Amino acid sequence: MIRYYDLLLVAMALLAVAVFAALRFFEAGYGYLFDRRYGRPIPNKAGWVAMEAPVFVAMCALWAASDRMWEPAPLVLFCLFQAHYLQRAFVFPLLMRGKSQMPLGIVAMGAAFNLINALMQGGWIFYVAPEGYYADWFSRPCFWIGTALFLFGMGVNLHSDHIIRTLRRPGDTRHYIPRGGMFRYVSSANYFGELTEWTGFAVASWSWAGAVFALWTFANLAPRARSLYRRYEQEFGEEFTRLGRKKILPFIY
Repeated sequence: MIRYYDLLLVAMALLAVAVFAALRFFEAGYGYLFDRRYGRPIPNKAGWVAMEAPVFVAMCALWAASDRMWEPAPLVLFCLFQAHYLQRAFVFPLLMRGKSQMPLGIVAMGAAFNLINALMQGGWIFYVAPEGYYADWFSRPCFWIGTALFLFGMGVNLHSDHIIRTLRRPGDTRHYIPRGGMFRYVSSANYFGELTEWTGFAVASWSWAGAVFALWTFANLAPRARSLYRRYEQEFGEEFTRLGRKKILPFIY
């Protein structure tokens, strides 16, 4: 089983690089970048639940079937992971405003990746990590540093989502430049928060599985942040460019 698991990680890492290269030329067509070429539109709320809920359910199943389910360190890592997807799959859609839509193809691709990611993260934490790997985890700096990064990133992500969600009044369909919070530094502060979350999770779990997920997060969100930056430039011109923001990494990119 371990051999196949390692092959899965290698394949997913290589695929992340390929996706990063492809997204330099093709925009992921949802949200501000909505594109009907990616499939029949469905309501945004239903799309987010269908895309994000599978990973939450799959991780619960992997946890419940494991002999390590009550070991403290794996349980904490499981709770960190699930905290994000509980919010993303069930709370975030309920907070959405308006009647935006999402292409069915994006939903299907997102759900497929999330299921594979559950196998990567849950597989490592509950099945593949060597016996005793997490025995003294709470005394290791990687756990505390990674957890702090994860919680900081989650806070940035939630706050940035709130800023975006409250840009419009009911019935308004115009676009606005998000302001405040980490939007002072980057045009895609919500993506910066999510990237920080999963980088922190990779450090907290100190695993190749976590590192591959962090790589995937960057490969998916960095090109999207670049596309959004271009859209802001096109729509708002100097009003946006004079803010001097980076795309996703403050002061860097």
